[in-house]
Amino acid sequence: QVKLVETGGGLVQPGGSLTLSCAASGRTDSTIAMGWFRQFPGKERTFVAAINWSGDYTYYTDSVKGRFTLSRDKGEDTIHLKMNSLKPEDTAVYYCAADRHLGTLYADPITDVDYWGQGTQVTVSS
Repeated sequence: QVKLVETGGGLVQPGGSLTLSCAASGRTDSTIAMGWFRQFPGKERTFVAAINWSGDYTYYTDSVKGRFTLSRDKGEDTIHLKMNSLKPEDTAVYYCAADRHLGTLYADPITDVDYWGQGTQVTVSS
């Protein structure tokens, strides 16, 4: 019903920057919340950042606060995660997510999330 497509992943050196984008298409709700999760090698998927339907509220996991910035295009179901000061420990597959409720993204089990993208690899290495 809703398709999420991530772009912008790739290889970057430590201290560098990278921007991920996610566009939602299909039968989306105008008030849908969107965000990002990441999955480290051999680990479970974990929350990174989320934004509400209007862009007025954002929520970040502690490890990325001050380094990552999540924004939403006005009038579009498209979000951008600008990642600065990247560290090797940021290396992961990053997944775009969408849900009817913002709280589901940052507080609830990941099994409750309505929609997922296919993921994009981010590798931070020299």
